[in-house]
Formats: sequence, C-alpha cells, structure tokens
Amino acid sequence: MNVETTAIPGLLLIQPKVFRDPRGFFLETFQRQRYREAGLTADFVQDNYSRSSKGILRGLHYQLQHPQGKLVQVLSGKVFDVVVDLRKTSPAFGRWLGFELSDENCRQLFVPPGCAHGFCVLSESADFSYKCTDYYFPEHERSLLWNDPQIGIEWPITDEPILSNKDRNGVPLERAEVYEFVPNDQ
Repeated sequence: MNVETTAIPGLLLIQPKVFRDPRGFFLETFQRQRYREAGLTADFVQDNYSRSSKGILRGLHYQLQHPQGKLVQVLSGKVFDVVVDLRKTSPAFGRWLGFELSDENCRQLFVPPGCAHGFCVLSESADFSYKCTDYYFPEHERSLLWNDPQIGIEWPITDEPILSNKDRNGVPLERAEVYEFVPNDQ
C-alpha cells in the first residue's frame, strides 16, 4: 500500500496493493493494522454505498457538528472526487483538490473531518463506497455550492450536471458555516 499526503492537511491519497491475474484482481479495501501503520488512525463507525448515473454530481457535503472523516473509493465505474478544506485555521482553508477514482485504478481517499466532499460521475454509472468516522446527522449536514467561483473547482464535465435540490441550493464559501477548529484525529 502506498499513502501520499496532499496539499490539504490530513487528506491522503491511498493506493492499495492490487493483486491482478487473468481471473481479475483482489485487494484489501481496509485492514485496520495496516492502515494504522500507514498513519490512518481513524475509527470508522458507519459504511455507506451509493450508485449514480453519468452526469450526476453529489456534493459538496459536510456536517457542521459531528464532522465526518471519510475513506472513499469507487467499486465500479469512474468519478472525479473533490475535497474542499473548510477548517478556518487550516493553511489550506478554501482550497480544493480533485482526484479521479475508478474501479481500474482502485485508489482511495481519506477525507479528514472538517472538509466538504463531493464527486461527479464520469462513467455510465458508478458504485461509490465510503467509511465514516461519525454517524450521519441530517440536521447538521450542509452543502457548499458545487460551482462557487471563489473556490473555482475545475469539474471535468461539459454539460450541466444533474443535482439534488440540496446541492443546487448549496451556499458559496463566503456564506458557508465553516469549522473554527482543526480536528487533530485522522
């Protein structure tokens, strides 16, 4: 397994070891001891799974209270995955990073608590899985505007994405409720 740090503190790009042969492939999507040895010490309490069609954009979501760290991966298909740092005291506050995640590259991201997260589907469909460090609390969920010019995310899409009402009505960074602290646990 290879773990790369990024320009957003705590955001990790993980390349699990993939064993391929003519029958297909095998990989461990999570193994607590190995991930802890690599620096990912988060405790996960919830697993989520979604399926989305091409052109769908989900996000940018975060929970103001009970912020969630997320270990995300694509089980089938391809997405462009985006993380925005919303920790006011972070040196990367307001900065975004994007990564292509797919069933071919088998990459994972660890999104630290205090960041907004979203993705757009680039393949005909995508199955997306993620482990969370805290439970989902709908009353604390917020949505950052996916196309806020202040953030300037360069989504690799040409058509208008398919959005939920919540995501269509996301707020720009200048009006978003953000974190006053930097969680220190991964």
